[in-house]
Amino acid sequence: MVTYSDPSDRFIRNEREANIAARADRLAAIFAERAPKHDLEGAFPFENFDELRDSGYLALTVPESYGGEEASIYELVLSQERLARGDGSTALAIGWHIGLLKQLHLSGACPEELFRELCHEVVQDGLILNELASERATGSPSRGGKPQSKAVKVDGGWLISGQKSFCTLSPVLRKFIVSATMTDSDTVGSFLMEAGEGVQILETWNTLGMRSTGSHDIVMNEVFVPDRYLIRGGANSQLRKPVPTDGNMLHIPACYLGIAHGARDFAIAFAAKHKPNSLQVPIAELPHIQRQIGEMELDLITARTYLYHTADRWDKEAERRAELKVELGVAKHVATNAAVRIVDQAMRIVGGLSLSRSFPLERMYRDVRAGLHNPPMDDVVITNLANRALGK
Repeated sequence: MVTYSDPSDRFIRNEREANIAARADRLAAIFAERAPKHDLEGAFPFENFDELRDSGYLALTVPESYGGEEASIYELVLSQERLARGDGSTALAIGWHIGLLKQLHLSGACPEELFRELCHEVVQDGLILNELASERATGSPSRGGKPQSKAVKVDGGWLISGQKSFCTLSPVLRKFIVSATMTDSDTVGSFLMEAGEGVQILETWNTLGMRSTGSHDIVMNEVFVPDRYLIRGGANSQLRKPVPTDGNMLHIPACYLGIAHGARDFAIAFAAKHKPNSLQVPIAELPHIQRQIGEMELDLITARTYLYHTADRWDKEAERRAELKVELGVAKHVATNAAVRIVDQAMRIVGGLSLSRSFPLERMYRDVRAGLHNPPMDDVVITNLANRALGK
C-alpha cells in the first residue's frame, strides 16, 4: 500500500486532506492582506465571509448526505489551523460555525428535519450559524452558570427575552441558537432563533485582540420561537441518549496554533534576510537567534503533534470519546499556551520592529492571548487532570 505524504506538512496524510489544506491556504493568503485594516478599525470582514461562502468552506462539516464535505475532526483542525495563519479573527469566527454543525451532526440533538433544513440553507444559501450561550451575569457557560434569558411557553411556541454576550459572527447571523431557562420547568433549553423583530445587536465588541470577530451583544425582547425550533430541552431532552460531542471544540486550539504558525513563518523569513550593517550575515546565522528559532520549533512541533493526535483519536475511537474529554482539554491547554510562547519568541527574534503596525506580529501577539480565555480554561484542565490521577 502506498502511503500519501506531503513534504510541506507531515500532518497531511492523503489527497483529500491536501485539498482541504490548499483551500485554507488560498483563503489565508487573501485574508492576511485585509487583516491589518479590519484589526485597526475593529471592523467585521464581510468580504472574507463572501470568500468563505463562494469557496464552499461553510459546508466543510455538513454531512455528505446533505451536500457538504462531512469533514472529520482531524480535517476540521487541519483546515482551521491553516486558515488562522492568515487572519485569526476570521478563523476563530468561522470555527464556531463549522464546529456547531459538527456538534449538531454528532449529537443528533437537533430534530432531523430541522437539521436537514439548516444544512440545506448552509449549502445552498450560505447560511452562517452560531450558538449564543454566554451572558455577562453568568460568565462562560462552561462554568455551569444558568442563563438569565427566559423562555416563556405560549400557544404554538415560546417567547424568549434576554441578552447574550460574546455573540461571535453577530453581523452575519440570520439564524442562531440561543440558550434560555424555560420558565415552565426551570430547565435550560436551546432554541433556533431568526434575526428580525425583537432582536437587536448592541455593538459592544471593542477589544485588545480578535477585534474583527463581530462578537457583540445581542438583545432579545419577547422573540417568538415556534415549537419546532426547540432543539434541546423539555420533551426534546429525551429524543436520544446524549453522546460526547466535545471534539468540535478543537477548532479553538487549532486557530491559536495557526496564528502562532503564521508568526513563526514571518520571524524566520525576517531573520533569513535581515542584515544590520553591523553584521556580515543575516541574523539567522547568529547562535542566539538560532536558539530562539529552535525553541519556537520545539513548541510548535510538540503542540501540533498532540493536537493532531488527539483529533485523530477522537475520529477513530468513537466508543471512547467520553474518556477523551480530558485529552481534549489538554490539547487546548498545550496548544494555546505554546502559541503564546511562540508569538513571543517571534517578536524577540524580530526585535523592536515587531511592535510596528507595518508588521503582523503585534496583531498576532494580541490575538493569540485571547485563546487563554476560551474554554476550557487552564485551571479546569489542570483540575481535571488532578482528579483523574486521584481516581475521582
